[in-house]
Amino acid sequence: MKRSFVLVLVSLLLILAACGNKKSTDTTGSEKKNEKAEVNLYTSRHYDVDNELYKKFEDETGIKVNVIKGEADELIERIKREGTATQADLFLTADVGRLYRAKEQGLLQEVSSDKLSKQIPEKFRDSDDMWVGLTKRARVLVYNKDKVKPEELSTYEALVDNKWKGRFLVRSSESVYNQSLLASFIEIDGEEKAKEWAQGIVDNMARSPEGGDRDQAKGIAAGIGDVAIMNTYYLGQMLNSQDSEEVKVAEQLGIFFPNQETTGTHVNISGAGVVNGSKNADNALKLLEFLTGEEAQFTFAEANYEYPVNPDVEPAELLKSWGEFKEQEIPLEVLGENNAKAIMLFNEVGWK
Repeated sequence: MKRSFVLVLVSLLLILAACGNKKSTDTTGSEKKNEKAEVNLYTSRHYDVDNELYKKFEDETGIKVNVIKGEADELIERIKREGTATQADLFLTADVGRLYRAKEQGLLQEVSSDKLSKQIPEKFRDSDDMWVGLTKRARVLVYNKDKVKPEELSTYEALVDNKWKGRFLVRSSESVYNQSLLASFIEIDGEEKAKEWAQGIVDNMARSPEGGDRDQAKGIAAGIGDVAIMNTYYLGQMLNSQDSEEVKVAEQLGIFFPNQETTGTHVNISGAGVVNGSKNADNALKLLEFLTGEEAQFTFAEANYEYPVNPDVEPAELLKSWGEFKEQEIPLEVLGENNAKAIMLFNEVGWK
């Protein structure tokens, strides 16, 4: 009888232990289920359309997008400073030169998928799969339609002609867009010719460089100059601005894609890379796949007048109205590789 009692007691203890173990397992599963799915995005872009797309991604996936904004170089330094403790998962910026810098400093990791390969042509992806393009923009000529005929324009190189002396407007050499433009000339024509071009532009400036691309457009409208260099999306934004004065300025301008008979118009990108050591790398990849999908690419084009990188998505009607154009056929990585040389040449010719 005593032996039977002991056996029953042992059996009860085993059952209780089993129940305790099951409860522990269930709790762990519940904790995992309640973990917050998120991706921490460090971005230098500042457009409302981006926030709209992040919200849509959250609604579709349940993955929360935490947005940390700042200047590109500041974000790069922040990621470096944070080191292995960084919360950054995805670095997004508006120029390939900054993506190249982040890659060279070991801040990005290799990431790829069949979906990304399908949605982004090879020319807009890093050769080591460290970053991908999200949107593209062309750096074009804009001109006063009352003072300049489009047949007077041809190439970037022709802007150094003496007939444009005192008529040309451009932002400073600190602009990464201008740095990448000159970097492309270094790749195509070599340093000597690139320097000659930069010197010729300085000689033809209507004023010392100031302001951004919009300010060059306003300078044309104010009669300070007749021709300027701008990114296409700025003109699109001005033509559709809530500010009637910006619209009025933009309506006075014509747009010209230079070098169509030679090397093609300079193109740059907004792009992103997954941060090395990211704690949510899978979610970062999902966000990249979403932003390069057809719906997001269409939204970028319609709302911000950027050209899609996804070949299955057509440009916005405004961009199509400007016509098709030939693009520079150089690896985008060289814009980063030649960045330091471009800055050096700008300094040598006195391009402020």
